Amino acid sequence: MSRKLKIKVCGMKFTKNRQQVEKLGVDFLGYIFYEPSKRFIGNNPELELFNSKVKKVGVFVDENVFEILGLAKNLGLEYIQLHGKENPKTCRILKNQGLKIIKVFSVNDKSNFSETKQFEKVADYFLFDTKTEIPGGSGKKFNWQILEKYTGHTPFFLSGGISLEDAKSIKEINHPKFTGVDLNSGFEDEPGVKNIEKLKQFIDVLKTSL
Repeated sequence: MSRKLKIKVCGMKFTKNRQQVEKLGVDFLGYIFYEPSKRFIGNNPELELFNSKVKKVGVFVDENVFEILGLAKNLGLEYIQLHGKENPKTCRILKNQGLKIIKVFSVNDKSNFSETKQFEKVADYFLFDTKTEIPGGSGKKFNWQILEKYTGHTPFFLSGGISLEDAKSIKEINHPKFTGVDLNSGFEDEPGVKNIEKLKQFIDVLKTSL
């Protein structure tokens, strides 16, 4: 595909690693505020972790909206990624406060994307991830051909088990609303520590024309 895909690297946890990732020219950095996650930033993260010029995404699961707003203000979060059972009203409240919204939907072979319709007016992006029993990344892929069933207007990120080996296949996805990829566990040495060389190779492949 000829258009430039956006790169979101999620699960940033350590300042030095974040600085290395930032130098790769990524578009978004994700910070997880969900305590059960292995990539949870902690209750008192160092503020330097968020001292980045790259767009900052706070990742939440069914969190209190006022808690989200407070963290966004204190840490300079520009995007809020909602990974739970949040409703359109929650998205609208956050959006009315000047935040941009990424709403996550879990996908499997039976998905028809009907649940996305009520979020069309209140989300800036959707993110399609592999359906699992518990919220958060599974490191597993879903069948990307199912994306053909998505006929909505909101652009989407692809997530779920993406690794370096998938770069060429991702370039061949030709959906008009496919806007970017969400990278996490497939590019880690351990939870929260991204492998810079793997990320660089992946991004280089995406940037080269088919």
